[in-house]
Amino acid sequence: MNVIEIPFVEKVGIQRNTDGELELPFNIGVQNHLETIHASAQFALAETASGEILQKSFSDLEGKVVPVLRESQIKFIKPANTKIVACPSVSAESLSRFEEQISEKGRALISVDVHLKDIKGQLTCTGTFKWFVQRIETGQMH
Repeated sequence: MNVIEIPFVEKVGIQRNTDGELELPFNIGVQNHLETIHASAQFALAETASGEILQKSFSDLEGKVVPVLRESQIKFIKPANTKIVACPSVSAESLSRFEEQISEKGRALISVDVHLKDIKGQLTCTGTFKWFVQRIETGQMH
């Protein structure tokens, strides 16, 4: 699944840039009362990027698991008044632990860190997104 084709993601205006990163253009549709990017729009970009990195990291599981965001922590550092880009990451230890849990138990938790940066490279927001992922029982979903 291409995450930028998810209806909500399209509605927010999240796009993929020429480097393949997810970004959110600065426009009136995502602005708040201060004419900066709304907190919920930044959250949507960060959450979408966290899901996409898992999808890319575990492409062999696509269609075999259901991922659900379990919890998140987010901190807004600096007002975003330009386009912002998402920079997600997962530690090697978390990837390894996830693979072990999903293989042994059919379900696992994994945390993804995401930094949002403006066009000057300044940090506007950081977040941690904890995903619960469970294998689909045969015949459960298509």
